[in-house]
Amino acid sequence: MQEPLAFRMRPKSLEDVIGQQHLIGKGNVIRRCIEEKRIFSMIFYGPPGTGKTTLASVIANELQIPYRMFNAVSGNKKDLETIFEEAKYYEGLILIVDEVHRLNKDKQDLLLPHIENGRITLIGATTSNPYHAINPAIRSRCHLFEIKALSPDDIKTALLRALESEKGCNHSAEITPDALSFIADRCNGDIRFALNILEICALACENHVINQELVMQYAQVPNMGMDHDGDGYYDVLSAFQKSIRGSDVDAALYYLGVMILANDMDAIERRLMVTAYEDIGLGNPAAVSRCVQAIDAAKRIGFPEARIPLSLAVIDLCLSPKSKSAETAIDLVMQELRHHPYQIPAYLRYTPVHMDPDEVYDYDRSDLWPYIQYLPKRLAQTQFYKPQTNSAYEKVLSDNLQKLRKIKRSDDLKDLKKKT
Repeated sequence: MQEPLAFRMRPKSLEDVIGQQHLIGKGNVIRRCIEEKRIFSMIFYGPPGTGKTTLASVIANELQIPYRMFNAVSGNKKDLETIFEEAKYYEGLILIVDEVHRLNKDKQDLLLPHIENGRITLIGATTSNPYHAINPAIRSRCHLFEIKALSPDDIKTALLRALESEKGCNHSAEITPDALSFIADRCNGDIRFALNILEICALACENHVINQELVMQYAQVPNMGMDHDGDGYYDVLSAFQKSIRGSDVDAALYYLGVMILANDMDAIERRLMVTAYEDIGLGNPAAVSRCVQAIDAAKRIGFPEARIPLSLAVIDLCLSPKSKSAETAIDLVMQELRHHPYQIPAYLRYTPVHMDPDEVYDYDRSDLWPYIQYLPKRLAQTQFYKPQTNSAYEKVLSDNLQKLRKIKRSDDLKDLKKKT
């Protein structure tokens, strides 16, 4: 059984590696390591299909150091122990760990001493942000390097090389310029994705020519980088919310489209709801309500028609006045509570005891209510809510608030009752 094209085309030497010039270009760190015949533990992070594990194996080949592959998800402790035994006979054995962020504590405990004493040189690969996903004990012992998505020109180079290589398609097919550009544009910097499309098109093409029409049959959905386990997923969500917050309606619709193509209604619903309440908020409460209605309608009708109410909601939120005052206010409250717990005033308690009747909250005296101090005494002058006035609605609230804040509130209910 023949191995996949992407596997057969894996580079064996540094000169075969496409892209990553910030690491392997002349005078840069990985090339310098190889030239100086020195290696240290490191972690490569970046999108899928960008050559993280491939570059790790190339480093081992260039340095002529034996290496072993280990998957942090499927590999077990026994596998690690076998590798450690081998390391006794190969000084500085390189251990390439795929999905390194998924190493559990047991495996880490086994691995750390061997990294510490240099018996094992770890090269980890992950699609996650190592500053968030990698255990600090592992991270502190490794250098971190970003592996970047390949450019369309890089992808084209890789595809043409695969068509010509003896271990690739070996001149069995040609590709038209528009088909080449089509694959490069749709793979989102993922060389594995691009080579997989090329392989099936080379098999299916007539007259040994791969044209754009053929590619479109086998690459109907572009590679959107929406893997739930990778940073690309969260990057899309982040860009979506920031685009709405920045009132860039075209960008927000673009990222909405990415999530629609991924058929991820859950992510769209949660991010839209959060954005509506967090970023639009009191700037336009009606738009917040319309957003909730649009999400409900989208869930009822499902895709593909769900795109219509979702688009409506995104446009509405983008072009609405914005106000983060509600979020800011509750965050200030939470910050205060984490540092200083306060007693609720006795007259506000549900069942106050041992209080003079004149000091008790009076449910029949609505005329007193605006003059009562409701905050704990030590917070009496604290103002958590700070209105933003970039919308007509919140300006009305602000005007009303200023009038209310001019009223002198009191915690002496007995005295209040005497004055009124």
